[in-house]
Amino acid sequence: MANFPTHIGIGTLGSGLLATLTLAADVVAPENVVAVTAAGVLGSVLPDIDLKDSRPSKAMFSGLAAFFSFIALFLFVDRVSIAELWLIALAVFLAVRYVAHYVFHKMSYHRGIYHSVLAGVFFAFLTAAIFRHLLGRPDGVAWLAAAFMFFGYMTHLLLDEIYSVDVMDTRIKASFGTALKLFDHRKLGHSAAMAVATAAVYMVTPPTETFIEGMASRPMWTSLQQRLLPKDGWFGVDLLPRRNAAGQPLAPDPQAAARSTEGAPIVTGTLPDGAKDPK
Repeated sequence: MANFPTHIGIGTLGSGLLATLTLAADVVAPENVVAVTAAGVLGSVLPDIDLKDSRPSKAMFSGLAAFFSFIALFLFVDRVSIAELWLIALAVFLAVRYVAHYVFHKMSYHRGIYHSVLAGVFFAFLTAAIFRHLLGRPDGVAWLAAAFMFFGYMTHLLLDEIYSVDVMDTRIKASFGTALKLFDHRKLGHSAAMAVATAAVYMVTPPTETFIEGMASRPMWTSLQQRLLPKDGWFGVDLLPRRNAAGQPLAPDPQAAARSTEGAPIVTGTLPDGAKDPK
């Protein structure tokens, strides 16, 4: 399988390129770019959460431990003394970081249900719910982050499958087919539990209308097409200048260039909030 630096490197590059497209197409505002890109980078390493000693697993449980510790602080801040509050927060942190981590890995195995498309959908839905309800982002941005998460997740699974083919030795390793799969057929109970969890998380996701309408918007795709390739040569150098009937190069017309963009400025914005749309 691909190692951690490869996964996070490819995930960061892919998410960065995707973020560039969303900015150019006026899909997301600059203040949301970092957040949705981070979702893609996280997705690119998240499938290795079921690897006991992996960095993603340790980082995720450390983050969850810190999160629940702060929740405990807010819940008990007016009920106990400061010393007791610290002890409660410490106990919650240790319980999540080590006890929950131990139990989780006792119930899972590497390249199990977390190396599946079903798990990618689950984490995409979870990302949309977190962005909308915990981070307070608009519906469209929440689903855009979910799309980035799923993109990063699929990148990880695809890379692991590619690394299962030994091109130099012209053979296929025994691990081929275990990284990219719809669900875990070896543990159908795990797959069923993940399917139930995915359906449950979907119930608390924000409405999809804003995201779907934004992605299907013709002006958005027109704007992206206009900015995808340079119009006057690469980096200002016209390698194939236009010529007249006599074969002589045509001089550039600044007024024509101004007219082509007049009335159609590209303004970077964001997908509108679909809070008023019915789900």
